[in-house]
Amino acid sequence: MHKFLAAVAAGVLLPVPAAAQHHHMPADASAPAHQDHRPPADPYRIASDEALAHAPPGQAMPGMTMGTTAGRYQQGSGTARLPAAEGPMRGAMLHAGGWMLMAHGYAWGVAAGQSGPRGDDMAFVETSAMVMADRDLGEAAHLQLRAMGSLEPLMGARGYPNLLATGETANGQALVDRQHPHDAFMELSARLDYRVADGTVFVYGAPVGEPAIGPAAFMHRGSARYQPLSPITHHWFDSTHITYGVVTAGFAAPQVQLEASAFRGREPDERRWNIETPRLDSWSVRASWTPSPYVAAQVSHGFLKQPETLHADENEHRTTASVHYARAGLTTTLAWSLKDRSPGHALPAWLAEATWEVTPRHAVFARAEHVANDELFPDHDDPRHDRRFHVGKVEAGYAYRLPIAGPLGLALGGTVAAYKVPDTLDDAYGDPLGWTLFAKLAVGL
Repeated sequence: MHKFLAAVAAGVLLPVPAAAQHHHMPADASAPAHQDHRPPADPYRIASDEALAHAPPGQAMPGMTMGTTAGRYQQGSGTARLPAAEGPMRGAMLHAGGWMLMAHGYAWGVAAGQSGPRGDDMAFVETSAMVMADRDLGEAAHLQLRAMGSLEPLMGARGYPNLLATGETANGQALVDRQHPHDAFMELSARLDYRVADGTVFVYGAPVGEPAIGPAAFMHRGSARYQPLSPITHHWFDSTHITYGVVTAGFAAPQVQLEASAFRGREPDERRWNIETPRLDSWSVRASWTPSPYVAAQVSHGFLKQPETLHADENEHRTTASVHYARAGLTTTLAWSLKDRSPGHALPAWLAEATWEVTPRHAVFARAEHVANDELFPDHDDPRHDRRFHVGKVEAGYAYRLPIAGPLGLALGGTVAAYKVPDTLDDAYGDPLGWTLFAKLAVGL
């Protein structure tokens, strides 16, 4: 406990926090062909509410960086949408022939700890790199290629401590109170849009990609851009963001997007360096609504065939709904999900996130989540095995950003967290608290 209090004091007293911006994805190709993607004079500025309010529907704002907005929305992970008002994506950009190229990446050093009988301390490094290439193909078609990767497999099979988180395996055993490392290949995708009168029809294909289910994954949301740990609800909302085998087709208009996916339902295995065999044994549908540059909402439903390695006899129906809001430096996400296993339990979860960028250098942020989880006790001999327990977490922090040169910047940050577990689990968890300190070097801060 003394170590925890000292760490909290350091996080409050040091001129810390500042996370680099998680990689927001490029603008949807439903925007007109001739967009002005010139970098702004100030590479750290956020588009003003007034400018967004007067943007023509479906068009990018003049002076914004590549991939910021399509007027009402910007593209999140996979084919998901986020509000345009989340602000421009930053990275290293260049033109090559008819292509517009952008690179973004970070190395994020984190020290994290959680108290209690199941708590643990660890220092680790999270990494991600992304390269995108966009070009028009004639007057009506637009092509986007995207590749994302990570060196997180170097972290080790058990990943990092994340109390109350579950999902996937390490050394053949279920991961509990841990966050697994992301795979080396996070996305290899191509998206082709063909313009029609009121929008585009599109096809997205990927040996590694993300199907049309749930909100944009947590590392792509502005509301979570300073959070170094994954949500404990990650496998209720985001577990499909690395899927081996995805084909999505849909219609995208400025206010509405309708899409359907065929994909592999099984989550990635613990061999993190390879590309697993793609297959299309599961499906999902999603409807997105972007009524203004400040709001993006979605509802989705999918069938996942045998998603969990250790529950090979169970299929899952997953339903989600979410709303993102962004305005004047504030970004928020409210989300709900229901995993209905067959055979098995119906497991609901909800999440609320918010980040307020008070000034260009200072931000405060928080996340609250609650989930019904039946994987906290994987030992079959434990009487609590396969029982549902309602658990929750509240985390808050402060962030401070230090630009270095151009798109390169250093971010320093910290968080504190409290957990809620039933009294019947006091022997396993006690009354835990958590903390993090981090430093993040990023291209596109």
